[in-house]
Amino acid sequence: MSDGALQVLDGTHLRGVDLSLGDGPFTGANILEIARSRASSSLFGLSLPDSLKASALTRLRTHDVDAFRSAKYAADKASEILRDYIAAIADELKDNPLVVSILDGSTLRLLLEDEDDFAMLAESLFTDLDVEDKGKISKSKIRNALVQMGVEMGVPPFSEFPQLNDLLRKHGADGEEELGQAQFAQLLQSVLQDLEEELSKQNVVFIQNIQIINGSKLRQILANEQEFNSIVEKALREKPEAKEGLGSTEIIRSFLQRNAKELGLPPAPADETVVLLYDAVFADVAKEKDGAELDKEELAKLVKDILEKFAEQLEVNPVYQDSA
Repeated sequence: MSDGALQVLDGTHLRGVDLSLGDGPFTGANILEIARSRASSSLFGLSLPDSLKASALTRLRTHDVDAFRSAKYAADKASEILRDYIAAIADELKDNPLVVSILDGSTLRLLLEDEDDFAMLAESLFTDLDVEDKGKISKSKIRNALVQMGVEMGVPPFSEFPQLNDLLRKHGADGEEELGQAQFAQLLQSVLQDLEEELSKQNVVFIQNIQIINGSKLRQILANEQEFNSIVEKALREKPEAKEGLGSTEIIRSFLQRNAKELGLPPAPADETVVLLYDAVFADVAKEKDGAELDKEELAKLVKDILEKFAEQLEVNPVYQDSA
């Protein structure tokens, strides 16, 4: 695993989770705790987000959560609940994948092993931090250097790895004593060596602000007749308000682009990839009725065809977008 590499958690990592339990009874709370611990272990030690845990619990259709948590279950029933809850977490990740970064010290190790690369990095950081061009900066600027290096160079955020503060204190890098470039490089090297060792023992896994649009929302809409019909009604109201001369597919494309987030589509035009996606989908749709007035049934069929094609394309080639 390389530092900073993005890993997609889409539920597939949970296929081999240990579902065995000892002798019962187990409370519902016990089962949830065991399930979350085992799921976390299979997801590189990631602490499961509260939203993920809550959504997975909802999939169990447990009407009274408090009663479920306090109830006691025999071993057989507890194993069944454990299996279902792990499956619910996997299903939720399939519909709403998480993108994580896993830092294990390997990038720092490579950097420190290459003396020339490290010397160039230290010089560049020192120059950037020496804003007054004095040829000296305070020890405390090491913190800024680590932040500037960031995940791409294998340094976790302080918020995700508070042990960084301990490393800085250990090396006296939290004071105001001024350092020249050579002293700065030596101190930075010592801090990074210890950080690499810490990360090799305890990987840091954190969720990136990246949304994966993979067609899951579209498939849910297509499977829900009431929700789908509501969308058709909205699209039908677009026709009278559309510019004169626009065909049915053009009107639908405009409608989908303006309601992309609600429908689980990537917003367009976001980038060239998304534009090409829309072009590919609409190029595959029959346009012989563009100039004709479509009734509700015909429009519904056309919208369904278009959404199905989007779902197929996104399942094969998901779109990654910054969700910050």
